Amino acid sequence: MLAVLGKAFGEIETYAEKQPQSAYLEKLLDNETFIALAACDGERIVGGLAAYVLQKFEQERSEIYIYDLAVAEEHRRLGVATSLIEALKRIAAQLDAYVIFVQADHGDDPAIALYTKLGSREDVMHFDIGVVPHGS
Repeated sequence: MLAVLGKAFGEIETYAEKQPQSAYLEKLLDNETFIALAACDGERIVGGLAAYVLQKFEQERSEIYIYDLAVAEEHRRLGVATSLIEALKRIAAQLDAYVIFVQADHGDDPAIALYTKLGSREDVMHFDIGVVPHGS
């Protein structure tokens, strides 16, 4: 799945060069706040979705954030991404989440079209805040 995401995003180094060890992945996949879904064509992974369950503090509820979603180029426009989101919606209902949200970059017209079809749009700003390395 990481290879599919890396190729789709044009970030193969980020997704494939320093893949986590099996123990890390097992711990992540056992965590109730992480959801990973893969779309397969036979034995081959052709799409993937990674999402996080975020527990809210203002009310006893949670929301789900789609962190990554991609489909291999030759499988796009076949409903794979929509199917992944529909599967996530069923999981969200089981978890009593009240909403699923996702970001799309300006200019990523296919993603914007998909998300517009499935939900309502909010225009927000996104900021990356650097972290001071531990021990500094």
